[in-house]
Amino acid sequence: MNIFKLPDLGEGLPDAEIVEWHVKVGDEVEEGQTLVSVETAKAIIDIPSPQAGRIAKLFGGESAVIETGQPLLAFGDDDAADTEKKPEDSGTVVGEMESTEAIIPEAAIGLAPSSTAIKATPAVRALANRMNVELSMVTPSGRDGLILADDVRRVARILAEHGPMEPLRGVRRAMSRNMAQAHTEVAPATLVEDADITGIESTADITPRLIRSLIAGCKAEPSLNAWYDSHANGRRVLERIHLGLAVDAPQGLFVAALLDIQNDDEAAIVKRLSELKEKIKNRSLTPAELRGYSITLSNYGAISGRYASPVVLPPTVAILGAGKSRDAVVARDGEIVIRHILPLALTFDHRAVTGGEAARFMKAVVDDLEN
Repeated sequence: MNIFKLPDLGEGLPDAEIVEWHVKVGDEVEEGQTLVSVETAKAIIDIPSPQAGRIAKLFGGESAVIETGQPLLAFGDDDAADTEKKPEDSGTVVGEMESTEAIIPEAAIGLAPSSTAIKATPAVRALANRMNVELSMVTPSGRDGLILADDVRRVARILAEHGPMEPLRGVRRAMSRNMAQAHTEVAPATLVEDADITGIESTADITPRLIRSLIAGCKAEPSLNAWYDSHANGRRVLERIHLGLAVDAPQGLFVAALLDIQNDDEAAIVKRLSELKEKIKNRSLTPAELRGYSITLSNYGAISGRYASPVVLPPTVAILGAGKSRDAVVARDGEIVIRHILPLALTFDHRAVTGGEAARFMKAVVDDLEN
């Protein structure tokens, strides 16, 4: 029996969720035939067969989360019953992958490493398991922080009123993981500034101009177009600009990459944005188009909000955010005038970027927008 493991679908993608199997046990498949559709942190991807052969086993049903490098399916001539007896043939520990729904009750018994500080008797832990209550959510009322049975029942009643928990999947699961990593690793600092964009047509999409100004900022201060290695305590400042564009979608927040934009003029940027929007709409982005970015842009002002503290995702060191533009009364050459103002926020990783470098970057961005 030949085990086919989940291949590496892109940098920073440790796992994938099965969306739909296109084969079943016993099917004869050809090399290159689509086996399964999976949803990663970034997109839905069809995985082709690496060989021709007969499907002997599927390691997980729909909604199962498979880690990269773990068994996905098995090829072989063994019947399904024989295959069930020999899942260890690959030399690794394998088995039927549980769905997210199956894992949740198991985690609720309070046996995860993080639960060691939780004080509860075995009977209370068993009660929490039966009622699907995560002990870390329970506020103890007993002496010295001991969780009592009534505490578990109280939380169970509250949860019942609000319905079942929605497991985070796909893009949202990745967003949760990435935000936790950023909170743990990055030393963030945020710089805000206003740009007078009165000269830009009010009906124009501001995103291409923002990208052009970000390019100008990177050329003026390359230190923000970099990757930081926290383990080696070093950075790589890049000459080529790979822009990560934060995209708000119904599935959650993800970042699409526009690679090698350093020489693009505004017309080329508009064309690439149009192509990107179409791919996002069709969920046809490839893994290569969702990784490798060196600096990020978030145009959250297209929805609402003036200033923010955007989150820097390692290994990048900077993200530029643009808020909602507005008319404002300002002083110009000693006179009171009404100008159209765009609020900007730059968050940078202070481990790798100085305040002066961030300020020079921001100045170049503003100068380009106002030119």
